Amino acid sequence: MNYKTLFFAIFLIPAFFLLPACKNNHKKNQETPEYTVAAFYWPAYHYEPRAEFLFPEKKGEWEIIYNAKAKEEGHRQPKVPLWGYQNEANPEDMDKKIETALEYGVNTFIFDWYWFDKQPFLEDCINNGFLKANNGRMNFYLMWANHDATTYWDVDNPRKDSVIWDGEVDREQFNIVVNRVINQYFKDPSYYKINDEPVFCIYELNTLINGLGGPEQTKEALDYFTQKTKEAGFPGLHLQSILWEALPSSIEGVPGDSIQSQSEVLSYFGFKSLTNYCWAHLQNPDGDYEVWGDASTNMWNKFGKDFSMTYYPNITVSWDANPRFPFKTGYITNSTPQKFEKYLVKAKEFIDKNNIQPKIVTINAWNEWSEGSYLEPDTIWKYQYLDAVKNVFGTPSSKKE
Repeated sequence: MNYKTLFFAIFLIPAFFLLPACKNNHKKNQETPEYTVAAFYWPAYHYEPRAEFLFPEKKGEWEIIYNAKAKEEGHRQPKVPLWGYQNEANPEDMDKKIETALEYGVNTFIFDWYWFDKQPFLEDCINNGFLKANNGRMNFYLMWANHDATTYWDVDNPRKDSVIWDGEVDREQFNIVVNRVINQYFKDPSYYKINDEPVFCIYELNTLINGLGGPEQTKEALDYFTQKTKEAGFPGLHLQSILWEALPSSIEGVPGDSIQSQSEVLSYFGFKSLTNYCWAHLQNPDGDYEVWGDASTNMWNKFGKDFSMTYYPNITVSWDANPRFPFKTGYITNSTPQKFEKYLVKAKEFIDKNNIQPKIVTINAWNEWSEGSYLEPDTIWKYQYLDAVKNVFGTPSSKKE
């Protein structure tokens, strides 16, 4: 099941540090963290004019969070943010997020980034919030969340195939995206790089291929992206893929040998690394947190062996996407900060044992409130999930605080 598309279940849908293999801008007066702790950031908690027909109170997806209802006895809804319903497009509110993330060891945000109907979507969080507040303190990069925006959530139109905006782009739109991403984001000093190459993550490779007209056309487009990145003054482009069902396992009709594995697919297109977005893409998100987490993280060794490019482990806080649905859907139970910390330790050990460079772990998520997977403090756990990150990945001085 495409769980990111299910976001549109009540919305439209989902100077730094130097490392041996990862150079970024050095931030003065900050310790150099040994690990890149990168949390996915869902930029839906601000007013987006194009989504006003869904969120008439102009609060973004907060409107489904504070209106959420428990679907059965013992179901903890609504989730209540400790900081209140902040406006992430406001630099003052975003400043608090950046300061808190850095204090607790989250040093990179991976922003979900959208392009629908020939224009960006939900960009104000990054442009007006993060970039105006950041001032070089925290790194970031983009994950192009190029899935369809559907009306699966709509009780008056509950068809799964009813699409508001198509996630596919043709070559003309792809070239516009390339130009925008390079000039508006790659050139920002805080944009995250590996070996000086800007990292750009693509969520649905299948969708990209379909929109561009096939694998050969897609390879040509991605080669163009790399060339334009070089022309902008970078040594290359670091393409990163999300590993899940939207990553094809074979490609037919390309010149040369047949491509019959996901690793070969990624190599053909020039991808250099991959990670997961969340455990919901690996195991059905229903039931006990540790059962779910053990099954998901036990797949890491296979991922490391199956792919010729670097696999970065992913940790998921929890899962409960019920606020987006008028009906009950499966959710994770018995999740706690202490159990979450166990998997952070497992990720650190996996990175060290396999000598993964740079040392990157991705976390779902900083603020997926409507999917029940967030590091931001709520009224139940307060800062305990962030404490877990600091316990495992915090710098020596932060652990002393």
